[in-house]
Amino acid sequence: MLLVGLLLGILVPASSFAAPRNEHNGDLGFGVGFGAKFSTLGAGFDVAVPISSRANVRGGFNGLDYSRSFLDNGVTYKGNLSFRSVNALLDFFPFGGGFHISPGALLYNGNQVTADATVPAGQTFTLNNVDYRSSATNPIVGTGKLSLNKAAPMVLIGWGNLVPRSKHFSTSFEVGAVFQGTPQTALNFSGSACDPSGINCRNIATDPTIQSNIQAQQKKINDDVKFLQYYPVVSFGLGYRF
Repeated sequence: MLLVGLLLGILVPASSFAAPRNEHNGDLGFGVGFGAKFSTLGAGFDVAVPISSRANVRGGFNGLDYSRSFLDNGVTYKGNLSFRSVNALLDFFPFGGGFHISPGALLYNGNQVTADATVPAGQTFTLNNVDYRSSATNPIVGTGKLSLNKAAPMVLIGWGNLVPRSKHFSTSFEVGAVFQGTPQTALNFSGSACDPSGINCRNIATDPTIQSNIQAQQKKINDDVKFLQYYPVVSFGLGYRF
């Protein structure tokens, strides 16, 4: 607690903690800011309240869904990208203007990719650089999921104040990153996988050799999307102070 007190003493002038005074006299007035935003975390809203003349506490929600189908190594995936997150931030205005530094976290990170997978009967597909053919009588179906840490630290910098001290409307622009850890992929298949000639079919869910190739394929996907552990955030917003 002593360390927190020292840091606050350095970052925020003592006069900042004085009781709010009339804003029409040029001093801090109490208010609550509400804003709508669109960012690389999805569309959403923020609510902020001032805790000093140079700092706000801000919380918000982000959400967006996007679906598309794609073909990868002979497997057709009907994928859905789902953004769901709740953020909490401390907006610090070091120069007293609109420029701010905002450390915080995604208290809930439900961002993920899910997909239904199919390989039509008789079609060739590849797992870990090994070719198989989907059985004519028991074709391959499955699911895929890419998930992330459920909570993650983040930091933003930008311009704008959701609780402006001398007006009601505001705009904001922010950039930063969420440090959400390495994505984890899970692939699950059922059906029968045959050799490329279409004979010697095996249950894909229980055959140890095929399962080993599925595990290797998951690792390859994880390596390909490893860059998402530092997820970039770009945000635009409009706000109103009540």
